Amino acid sequence: MPITTCVFDAYGTLFDVTSAARRAADEPGNAALQDNWQQIARDWRQKQLQYTWLRAVTGAHCDFWEVTQNGLDWALENASISDPHLRERLLALYWELAAYPEVPAMLAALKTAGYRTAILSNGSPDMLQAAVRSAGVAGDLDDVLSVETAGVFKPHTSVYELVGKRFDCAKHDVLFVSSNGWDAGCATGYGFNCVWVNRAAEPVDRLPWIPAHSTKDLTDIPALAAQL
Repeated sequence: MPITTCVFDAYGTLFDVTSAARRAADEPGNAALQDNWQQIARDWRQKQLQYTWLRAVTGAHCDFWEVTQNGLDWALENASISDPHLRERLLALYWELAAYPEVPAMLAALKTAGYRTAILSNGSPDMLQAAVRSAGVAGDLDDVLSVETAGVFKPHTSVYELVGKRFDCAKHDVLFVSSNGWDAGCATGYGFNCVWVNRAAEPVDRLPWIPAHSTKDLTDIPALAAQL
């Protein structure tokens, strides 16, 4: 059966999660970030994800904004930075994450080709809507699905089930795209056709499931969807 629905993870897939720290490092008065913003961005993201996994396993759910703040606090302490103004600036910039350059044209091409498009993300609804508005891509998305509807973070099965419930489609009708190897792998195990956007050329995660497709960015997603 052909693909009817293209679903994207948000953070790190459509939206550049390093852009908040990068922008803050370029602003006057933030010298503490200039030499180590990349490490802070990596630590922030890694802790943010780790906290979602731990909360999913233990049943201690909270919204994504809380784990985003928790992850940043760990990253700043690890860098020996104690600056409440810088913390608030980084958090504010997280609501204005830049989309990767190829995102607008890629989504527009999918819509022109007749595909239904959506986000499926750990993000809370208000965070996701802010990111979508900031990136200017709302017109090319049919919906923005948040794990808050399921009450648990990825990769819990109930999160992936949100797609079928929303679009009344079978698993094999869906092309799921994520920059997180674990997400693309687990969604493959769920039954989606999956693409891992491996921008950093990382090794494949050692999981029972390996995504069938891998790309370095999102440029070729419309062509790939048409082939499946």
